[in-house]
Amino acid sequence: MSLPQQLRDESDFDQLPHNIPISATIADIEEKKGFIDYFAFVIEVKTKGGSKYLIYRRYREFFDLHQVLESKYSPENQERPGPNTCILPSLPGKVFMGHKKEIAESRIPELNTYMKRLLGLPTWLLLNEAIRMFFYQTDQDSEHQPQNLRRLRPPTRKVKTIKPNMDKFSSPRAEAIFDFRGNGKAELNLKKGEVIFLLQRVNTDWLEGTVNNQTGIFPQSFVKIIKPLPESDSEGDGGVLTYSCLRCFLLTPSGVQTRDVCVQEDITIQPTYKDLLSRMRNVFKVDDIAVNYRDPEGDLIRILDDEDIQLMIRESRRQQGKVKRPVNQFTWELHVTMVSDLSVYNAEA
Repeated sequence: MSLPQQLRDESDFDQLPHNIPISATIADIEEKKGFIDYFAFVIEVKTKGGSKYLIYRRYREFFDLHQVLESKYSPENQERPGPNTCILPSLPGKVFMGHKKEIAESRIPELNTYMKRLLGLPTWLLLNEAIRMFFYQTDQDSEHQPQNLRRLRPPTRKVKTIKPNMDKFSSPRAEAIFDFRGNGKAELNLKKGEVIFLLQRVNTDWLEGTVNNQTGIFPQSFVKIIKPLPESDSEGDGGVLTYSCLRCFLLTPSGVQTRDVCVQEDITIQPTYKDLLSRMRNVFKVDDIAVNYRDPEGDLIRILDDEDIQLMIRESRRQQGKVKRPVNQFTWELHVTMVSDLSVYNAEA
């Protein structure tokens, strides 16, 4: 087993925040024009919590980051190397002669290797402020419209025309946040604001969907997922995946957030309390939560174990038919609150 894999298996990694970056890949380079023309690397970052986003960094920013890390952690720069030192990966050196685009292209493999090794170092180093700020998506990053992302494009493939379930309450779907011009018949053309009905995942970066009676593939970075596809190990089988939908709510003093979570389990399943709590933590990115359901009187009941799950399901089946839901939506709903917030419960005798 490789060293990075061993580190990922250690319990200290489980205790890191969900927004810690765990992988980064250069998707493309883009030319920036100003007082000095330069090329920026378009980097797709993936976090421990499963989020993905794009950042834009110059080689100079890689160099500055490496200088900071070397001064703080390299054993060669410490009088007495201690437990908080480690061997850092090598950063490709500066190039002073040559065409800027060719230099940037040639650096991509080495910088990918550098980021992979950097994010595979001991977990305590991932909390370093310089690393976190380098991989943090700034407002400028999020507002920038990506272009080709050519290195994330899947191989040319024949797209099957599939008519998705067009039920807006149950179909997986996404909203385009940028215009996208497809490269060939296999890729969709998207306009900002359009809703795309999702059919399947092509790979980790591309999805297949339907919009304006056209079916094709498109990069996930260009859309905001409204209702996700269910998780599946089988990709590209050409069929629409079956799934069930769980509606859940996060209740906070500032308001209520609603989520529709897609799962592959049948709606007749009885999940465990542990599984539900873990899933809700992942959905809302909050750890100190409690899961609840509403009884027939409308009061919140906190769920503490598997027996409470059984009671929730029995109560929901008794109310079945009184509330109109899509056929693939669970009859019970989860209401997520903070553990310390007891004001949401009816305390009257």
